[in-house]
Amino acid sequence: MDDEPLARSNIKVLLHGNPEVEIVAECGSGLEAVAEVRRTKPDLLFLDVQMPECDGFDVLELLGSELHAAIIFVTAYDEYALRAFEAGALDYLLKPFDNSRFERALRRARERIVQLKAQPRRLERLAIKSAGQVCFIEPSQIDWIEAADYYSCLHVGTRSHLLRRSMSDLERELDAQRFVRIHRSTIVNLEQVRSMKVDETGEYEVYLENGTRLHLSRRYRKEFQSRLGVRTLDR
Repeated sequence: MDDEPLARSNIKVLLHGNPEVEIVAECGSGLEAVAEVRRTKPDLLFLDVQMPECDGFDVLELLGSELHAAIIFVTAYDEYALRAFEAGALDYLLKPFDNSRFERALRRARERIVQLKAQPRRLERLAIKSAGQVCFIEPSQIDWIEAADYYSCLHVGTRSHLLRRSMSDLERELDAQRFVRIHRSTIVNLEQVRSMKVDETGEYEVYLENGTRLHLSRRYRKEFQSRLGVRTLDR
């Protein structure tokens, strides 16, 4: 999904040489990309950062848990790499790239797609390594999770633990009946949610039982409300 026809054409040429790949759609804008992903449900998504109507990160937020594809960002801007990986990207291709770099990204995508299609396993406990020790945490103990560079930070009561796992990986493996994403960098344990409020700027906030206040992205609000059985949020 790229707003530059030449860039899309180059990717198509590289993909056409692979008999395992079928191109189901190409888009020139963010909103068009959202519509096509919902319609075609691709296994792999090549996504630019800057596009008309909404950017690549907006596309991911709009799709939320509807998106089950491996994501490869293809862009001329190197400053968005960290944000891309926080958003769950598998790879980040910086233009211009050569054929070998593209093939390496495609090979990683094949491996990820196989994992995504496999029966998802649910985490029973997480192993946290710290100061030469390993402690184990049951998912039910987690209040909320936030992205922390290449790590995920697990908030458990008054303590926090860094885990070298992406937010997207954790979201796939955690119990979907208990955990839900409320922001591109935040996953919350629904059993810890106490209330929702609207602040003075009209933004929504989620309050946990321990008093923690978290921002609720508008992109994830509908699903969050649905999971809680809430039809509307009154102002």
